[in-house]
Amino acid sequence: MLPREELLKGVENRDSIARVIDQAEQAIKTWEVVLTDFLSPPELAEIQRVVSRLTDVHLVAWGGYPQAERQRVAIARSELPLDQSQVAITVVEIAGNFLFDTATHRDFLGAMLGTGIVREKTGDIIILGERGAQAIVVPELAEFLEMSLKQVRSVPVKTQPIDINELKIREPKKKELTTVEASLRLDAIASAGFGMSRSKMVDFIDSGDVRVNWKEITQASSQLKTGDLIAIRGKGRLEVGEIAVTKKDRYRVQLTRYM
Repeated sequence: MLPREELLKGVENRDSIARVIDQAEQAIKTWEVVLTDFLSPPELAEIQRVVSRLTDVHLVAWGGYPQAERQRVAIARSELPLDQSQVAITVVEIAGNFLFDTATHRDFLGAMLGTGIVREKTGDIIILGERGAQAIVVPELAEFLEMSLKQVRSVPVKTQPIDINELKIREPKKKELTTVEASLRLDAIASAGFGMSRSKMVDFIDSGDVRVNWKEITQASSQLKTGDLIAIRGKGRLEVGEIAVTKKDRYRVQLTRYM
């Protein structure tokens, strides 16, 4: 038996992490590869932290393409090989003429959930402008959505599964920048990277809108390091790159902002 309560100490997403621990136990007992539903980035980060403490199991996550936010996880005993091909996902195309009635990510997600499915069964949704969208889902939903999803907003749509190679992925827009700061405090680095005042950044941190490596951080004085990923709700992400100390004992920090 896995030390369930010990593993759950301090986690934010207790219910979803508890389900994955149960699935890890199942994988140990059955010697089978067990698949989770789609997990959000914070859930995925916590799962990876929890499983890294276990020697009996390992995992691989995949959401259909390298930058996918929502991903499923395959869990297996450490002795068994695992790769992305074992993470079962399907892509459905939601095609319609949205030229005169533009639909957003929320519209497509709302229409899908309106058929009666739950969010955990859906991955990323890629908007294709006036042509519709592509959605990544668990394979067992493809046929149901093909029959059930007939309209998004006022637009009639045709929903059908397509080959994953037909995914139309846009490379994320990114901006490289360098800042020189007196410290590696979260409020100092993040305000420079997101181009806002330090007091405004402190407001975001105090209100719980800032995550570092997908963990909510409410201390403006938290120290950052190379490789950290800062996310602000509605503002995008910022990756901390190489850090060097200048002759005046300040920190020169390379940053990449994803918009």
